[in-house]
Amino acid sequence: MHLLNTLYVTQPESYLRLENKTVRIEIERELRMQVPLHHLSSIVCFGHVGISLPLMHTLAESGVALVMLDGNGRFKARLEGATSGNVLLRLDQHRRAADAVFSLEIARSCIAGKIKNARQVLLRGAREAKEEEDERALSRGADDLAASLRALPAQASLDALRGIEGDAAHKYFGQINRLVKPDQRMHFAMDGRTRRPPLDRMNALMSFLYSMWMNDCRSALESVGLDPQIGFLHTVRPGRAALALDLMEEFRPLADRLALTLINRGQISAGDFSIREGGAVSLEPNGRKTVVVAFQERKQEELTHPLLAQPVPLGLIPLVQARLLARTIRGDIETYVPFIMR
Repeated sequence: MHLLNTLYVTQPESYLRLENKTVRIEIERELRMQVPLHHLSSIVCFGHVGISLPLMHTLAESGVALVMLDGNGRFKARLEGATSGNVLLRLDQHRRAADAVFSLEIARSCIAGKIKNARQVLLRGAREAKEEEDERALSRGADDLAASLRALPAQASLDALRGIEGDAAHKYFGQINRLVKPDQRMHFAMDGRTRRPPLDRMNALMSFLYSMWMNDCRSALESVGLDPQIGFLHTVRPGRAALALDLMEEFRPLADRLALTLINRGQISAGDFSIREGGAVSLEPNGRKTVVVAFQERKQEELTHPLLAQPVPLGLIPLVQARLLARTIRGDIETYVPFIMR
């Protein structure tokens, strides 16, 4: 497996064109960067970014996905070439999605992975807490999530599982402020999860990171031949990549941990955000660039995958998990095992 790069274009008014099998990035007709096409697995553009038609054709022919997001990281469009992959696997996936028992077990695994990783975020925060009150509160939060995990096996419906997941998320996000350094809490206070639009800086930063993880999860599913639209936990509806959302659940706490690292190390500050009319908060271009660079660097870090028992770059973990999910759908393995961070 090779960790091909995703090119993130965050600078407003950038223009992308094709030049001798490379992607040329210009701003006001001035060259800013040039990247060989064969180094890329996808291009993700934020906000007002232009792209030439010849480059779009070449990306489609080369199997390089083009993803268009708005300035806040919300999905707008995706350009892909002809569908590839194993049609028999997709038939199995559609058949399995209609199997209530199978869907329930996949959903249970996805939620378990998310809660276990969220619990690791709180436990790490408790260990590193400077104030005794923060340590106690974070430890209690981790205990609450452990109780949510214990409740999962008894749930006999998707709605019941979603109820457990929602309650666990509420408890988890209720402790996030304690993971921020005291001198930054005023600027990054979070009053629950808000989206479309984010209403505080922490939510804006998390949403931006989630959008990048979402793209990686969708690409991983497509690379193994699965249909990202047909999920098990998330409801299927037009325009929604339900399976990509399913796979992404276990990676959300990893995004949260990176958000906290950027804030606590001073790499992201309150000045990197703008507050618009109505209270919507968004990352400014310089802030987006900082986050993208940190995300790409984090993806290069090697982690020991519990099932493979060998080091794997974090950026390849979604592909590993997509392959495990495909094997579960085919019946090669009995249960999908989510990635659990340490």
